[in-house]
Amino acid sequence: MSSKIRILLADDHAVLRSGLDALLGLEDDFQVVGQAAGGEEAVEKTRLLRPDVVVMDLAMPGMDGLEATRQIAALEIGARVLVLTSQTEDEFLLPVLEAGASGFVRKTSADVDLLTAIRTVAGGEVFLYPSATRVLLRKYQQAREPQPEGPLDKLSEREREVLTLTAEGYSSAEIGKKLFLSPKTVDTYRARMMQKLGLTHRAELVKLALETGMLKPA
Repeated sequence: MSSKIRILLADDHAVLRSGLDALLGLEDDFQVVGQAAGGEEAVEKTRLLRPDVVVMDLAMPGMDGLEATRQIAALEIGARVLVLTSQTEDEFLLPVLEAGASGFVRKTSADVDLLTAIRTVAGGEVFLYPSATRVLLRKYQQAREPQPEGPLDKLSEREREVLTLTAEGYSSAEIGKKLFLSPKTVDTYRARMMQKLGLTHRAELVKLALETGMLKPA
């Protein structure tokens, strides 16, 4: 993998794309490799340029950001989609996650959170605000009845703890502090869980915890 995180910017507003390009260009570990003004272009440029992270707006003319996210996930080339939007989490967070995105950042807080979010998803983590996770839980449980635990029976108690904290939006470092483990050990537990459960993306762990009713709204 390149020492720089390769980024594609997808937004229909040219001024915003230019501003993001300038902001990200100040970071030594970032490289903006392309821009897209719509969903179709985002999918095609992801196929051609193979970025590590696609920063994706949801509201674009033609193919919207959700469908573009689904198609990028279906390419299975390792590109992570980070949704950057002014849309509300209450309405869009669950569809975003189900489409295959690895994170959700509000445009109103992009100046604070975007850099961290890009590094987080590029490293294979899921970036969600803790408050957003509670929204996700409520929406998911409204949409579906919890399924029996089933595959979770395969997990040890420690693996279940790591799964729960992952689903709540905590990073490996934060989980390690809570459980008195090193981040590397947390990653090992997560990798073992994914192997046991037949999953390939960390976002799927979040979805599984919701489907099984393992997490309960506060």
